[in-house]
Amino acid sequence: MPCVADWLNNPFSIVQGIFAQNTPNSDWEKKVTDYFKEKLKENNATNWVPSLNDVPVHYLKPNSLVKFRCMVQDMFDPEFYMGVYETVDPNTNARVLHFGKYRDVAECGPQQEIDMNSSQTVTLERQTFYCVPVPGESAWVKEAYISASQARVSPSTSYTPSRHKRSYEEDEDMEQHPSKQKEQHMGSGGDSHGCGEPKRLETEASAGHHLISPNCSPPLDLNFPLPGEKGPACLVKVYESWDTFKVNDVLEVYGILSVDPVLSIVNSEERDSSTLDPMECMDTAEEQRVHSPPSSLVPRIHVILAHKLQHLNPLLPACLNEEESKTFVSNFMSELSPVRAELLGFLTHALLGDSLAAEYLILHLISTVYARRDVLPLGKFTVNLSGCPRNSIFTEHIYRIIQQLVPASYRLQMTIENMNHSRFIPRKDYTANRLVSGILQLASNTSLVIDETQLEQGQLDTKGVHNVKALGNLITWQKVDYDFSYHQMEFPCNINVLITSEGRSLLPSDCQVQLQPQIIPPNMEEYMNSLLTAVLPSVLNKFRIYLSLLRLLDYSISDEVTKAVEEDFVEMRKNDPESITADDLHRTLLVARFLSLSAGQTTLSRERWLRAKQLEALRKARLQQQKCVNGNEL
Repeated sequence: MPCVADWLNNPFSIVQGIFAQNTPNSDWEKKVTDYFKEKLKENNATNWVPSLNDVPVHYLKPNSLVKFRCMVQDMFDPEFYMGVYETVDPNTNARVLHFGKYRDVAECGPQQEIDMNSSQTVTLERQTFYCVPVPGESAWVKEAYISASQARVSPSTSYTPSRHKRSYEEDEDMEQHPSKQKEQHMGSGGDSHGCGEPKRLETEASAGHHLISPNCSPPLDLNFPLPGEKGPACLVKVYESWDTFKVNDVLEVYGILSVDPVLSIVNSEERDSSTLDPMECMDTAEEQRVHSPPSSLVPRIHVILAHKLQHLNPLLPACLNEEESKTFVSNFMSELSPVRAELLGFLTHALLGDSLAAEYLILHLISTVYARRDVLPLGKFTVNLSGCPRNSIFTEHIYRIIQQLVPASYRLQMTIENMNHSRFIPRKDYTANRLVSGILQLASNTSLVIDETQLEQGQLDTKGVHNVKALGNLITWQKVDYDFSYHQMEFPCNINVLITSEGRSLLPSDCQVQLQPQIIPPNMEEYMNSLLTAVLPSVLNKFRIYLSLLRLLDYSISDEVTKAVEEDFVEMRKNDPESITADDLHRTLLVARFLSLSAGQTTLSRERWLRAKQLEALRKARLQQQKCVNGNEL
């Protein structure tokens, strides 16, 4: 039986063995998938697989098994490849069948040529996703995945050792020594089937590496949605069930890493030849550059297994439906009450002693779109926290605290400069045939904190107006209309939006909470920093599990409670027909929903309904009080 090193370091040897044993049967591909699926189920085997999120590409062995936690930023056109092909030795006429799956470049043994006219050739189709790390992923999430990893990696000898500290963005010069990479690649890995690594068809192409010097063309834009993001972008080649995935899905993929410099050389030669004969290639030079970037900058992963992530929190079991996970959930739910009390206390201190605002912040952080009725997203709960100090470090620190609690987040400073010059909405670039990312291309359940206290006097230009409109659509309808030049395409989303503002926000919201500080610390920076340092890491982890887990719970209202709520609402309308509207009922039901879930209850009780009404009354009284003080509408 193959050892761990075989299926991790040399998965091709496993695939080759299964292919050889099962040809010409067509079920060899399923057997390959089943083999790796079973291997990854063994004790913590997923932690043995190196992750591209944690390990720079030049530490990883080419053609080894890797994993990648990513968001699908774009989907390229399907591509054809030789699933099965035959090689022939011109001298002996000996023929050998090969598989082309999980490869970028067809391979053959010494003295062999591919028979392009063979009746054994099978042409198949695969889909390429352009994937990026999860936008705005919190540092604690990355650290948790790194600490769980048991992968053994060391700098690949195909790169110079002095470069081990470089970041992904600084790795452009890796393409300078493709011949060394070539030697390493051809000699790497043991072979459990008694024959050496076959040579590549493009061995002679190494001499042309100067054609692909990055200095000859503009630097490659890795197309991250958020500014300042780090990490690798990958071309993920999917072979099965690609129609189950869509843009902005968060995936964890396991597959074979391909970083062969030959890819860049071949693509460079194609670009050169296409300038001589435009009929040979329908792709523009820009499209080829974007779709076939240097493999050291944008490695390829040939997917063996891929699945959508139910959530982004590494402290929770990946799938909550399994038996072991149910035990984890029930154990945590049994200690939910003290965790909620501690979290409420922590957020109350962060919000300068305002416990009502802290209650609403908890409800906001566990809110999620659970269904859509026609165009209306149900479960969204955008909170406008008004009364925040202007131009203060307060809002920045509130965001830092949220960052420590949720798996993915982004703080959008709503300045005139940002609104007029930032790209919020992704757009289709037809020249390069790709989707150019924008700030609002975010993964599901990302927390977006919009800091309106930064807004100053000024003029919004056309782009600024469009950006404000895009934020309004995101908040109201939980959708972003991507720009396809000739038309707009709706992309539904599930983004938790918190707006911090001095007065009432210019943007729509589901709920405005007026901040009423009970304490004014003499040194805000020191006060806020001391909050996080005072919390034990174990307690912080409980907060993180609490907020992620409650989003995933089912919730229902019994017929009996529904009837009682309806009667109560009718009574409320009788007593105060002017101020009680259908919107009030909808909002109070939302507050009751999240209030119940925050206490670990998956059904609405009479007690929670009354508590929701009480919270809403307090919130409205504050707004009325502030309106009287300011003499204007909030």
